[in-house]
Amino acid sequence: MRLARLLPSLLLGLALTSPAWAQQVQLNGMMGGRFALLLIDGEPRTLAVGATSNGVRLVALEEGRAIVDIGGRRQALMMGAAPARVVSNAPVARRQITMPMGQGGHFTAMGQINGQVTTFLVDTGATVISIGQIEADRLGLRYIHGKRVITQTANGAVPAYLIDLASVRIGVVEVRDVPAIVIPGQISHVLLGNSFLNRFQMRRENDVMTLELRY
Repeated sequence: MRLARLLPSLLLGLALTSPAWAQQVQLNGMMGGRFALLLIDGEPRTLAVGATSNGVRLVALEEGRAIVDIGGRRQALMMGAAPARVVSNAPVARRQITMPMGQGGHFTAMGQINGQVTTFLVDTGATVISIGQIEADRLGLRYIHGKRVITQTANGAVPAYLIDLASVRIGVVEVRDVPAIVIPGQISHVLLGNSFLNRFQMRRENDVMTLELRY
C-alpha cells in the first residue's frame, strides 16, 4: 500500500536497551538443516546459519543440536534440553536486526508494538507501518482517536486512521514514535513500512536480511 503525501516529516526517537552480559538460549527446533528455532531470553527467534540475534550467532546445525557463539564463546544446544546459560565478556550488538527469509520469499520477524507481541512482514512499498483493524484491536491501539483519512486498497477507497506508535521493537532494537496506519479488516501480518525501515541501512545476503541502524 502506498500513501501519497503522507506525513512529510517522519521524526523517530530511538531507545536502546542497556548491555546484557548473560543470556539463556534454548533450541526448540530445526528446519531443513538451515534454520534453528531458538528461545533467547524467553523470546522466540528463527536464525539461519551465520545469522545473529540478540548477540547470539548460529554457527552450525548438526543432528539434534545447534552450535551458537556469543562473544567468542561457543556452546552446543541440544534439542529439548533445558535452557543453557551463556556468559559473554563482550557487549551485545544493539544496532542490528536479522531476519531469515520465510515462505513465499518474504522477510518476517516477531516483535512488539507498545509492548504487545505481534508479527511483522517487511514491506518496502508501504509508506508507514500498516495494521489491520482486527490486529489493532488485539494490540489495544486507540486508533479511533487518530486522524481519519481515506486510502486506496485492492477493494477501493476505504477509511483509515493515522496514529503514532509509542514503541516498535524487534529483538533488542526499539524505535519510538513511529507513524502507522490502521485499515479496516484483517492483514496476515503487520506490514513493516518505511516509517520504520528508513531509519535503517538494509542489506541482504542470500536468504538473510540485516537492518542496521543508521544513527
